[in-house]
Amino acid sequence: MSKIKQFLKRKDIEISIRRYGIDALGAMAQGLFCSLLIGTIINTVGTQFHIGFLTIPVATIAGTDYTVGGLAAAMSGPAMAVAIGYALRCPPLVLFSLITVGFASNALGGAGGPLAVLFVAIVAAEVGKAVSKETKVDILVTPLVTIAVGIALSAWWAPALGKAAYSVGYLIMWATEKQPFIMGILVSVIVGIVLTLPISSAAICAAFGLTGLAGGAALAGCCANMVGFAVLSFRENRWSGLVSQGLGTSMLQMGNIVKNPRIWLPAILASAVTGPIATCIFRLEQNGAAVASGMGTCGLVGPLGVYSGWTADVAAGTKAAITSFDWLGLVLIAFILPAILSWVFGLLFRKIGWIGTNDLKLD
Repeated sequence: MSKIKQFLKRKDIEISIRRYGIDALGAMAQGLFCSLLIGTIINTVGTQFHIGFLTIPVATIAGTDYTVGGLAAAMSGPAMAVAIGYALRCPPLVLFSLITVGFASNALGGAGGPLAVLFVAIVAAEVGKAVSKETKVDILVTPLVTIAVGIALSAWWAPALGKAAYSVGYLIMWATEKQPFIMGILVSVIVGIVLTLPISSAAICAAFGLTGLAGGAALAGCCANMVGFAVLSFRENRWSGLVSQGLGTSMLQMGNIVKNPRIWLPAILASAVTGPIATCIFRLEQNGAAVASGMGTCGLVGPLGVYSGWTADVAAGTKAAITSFDWLGLVLIAFILPAILSWVFGLLFRKIGWIGTNDLKLD
């Protein structure tokens, strides 16, 4: 057993929840952001502003025309796998081999491709690391083993994982349609909490394909945490904190949350209010890329996802037009209500002593 532990340590193979559930999952979300989500944004910008070189096909592969954004979106599988490999500190030959693994697992995983990529890429990467530089023909053995394991697991696991992820996502979206008030609260609060924890809410939303009304509730929860903490901590962190948390991530507050968990209550309560408002009153749907449902106001990706979904629905004929009521709902849910509610709840908790001076101060 000691020899195995020494081998794993030498190969930097750490079997832990943090390495796989936080580092790899978070990296996967970044890979998805840099491919599918960016591609979606490029397509939306090109269509809305009539930018020719962003809307015309730039490549034709196997009879399919691709725009600039389409090419970016098509690389989501490889991008996710390479990002996971980077987080797992893979040597170069393993990292480059994961491009093929990511393409295969994402393609075979169907609607649940991101979840398939996560599992398959992790195993393929760790096996590749284990054999890396163990032979004199490393340049042949390492890529061959990594790709072989990845392709085999993709064929074996990916379809089942894809179907499972799709089923869970479909169940959540179906339940939100049937019970928008209760599910609006649950989805908003849970996804908002996950956003602030050192876990990737974007990757989870992408893995389960969380869009539609459930995607709108998830967006509400994320915005409540990001905008909520930005406004709540303004007296301590001023403008730098407002920008870093409001357009960056509320995860910056995790150190302070560990010290005083009650500072989280204003954002959580705000998400419990904005979630059902999004689902019941404004019927706010996030029909862009599923990853946007878990991004909140980070780089304004969440609102941009909603807008790209609107434009796609209008183009498909499933939505008549983008109305002023749509815009009102988006602005209220994403920005105004989280700011007001978190500020009001914050005043209350400061008054009763649950939130003290500098409890929200960022280093």
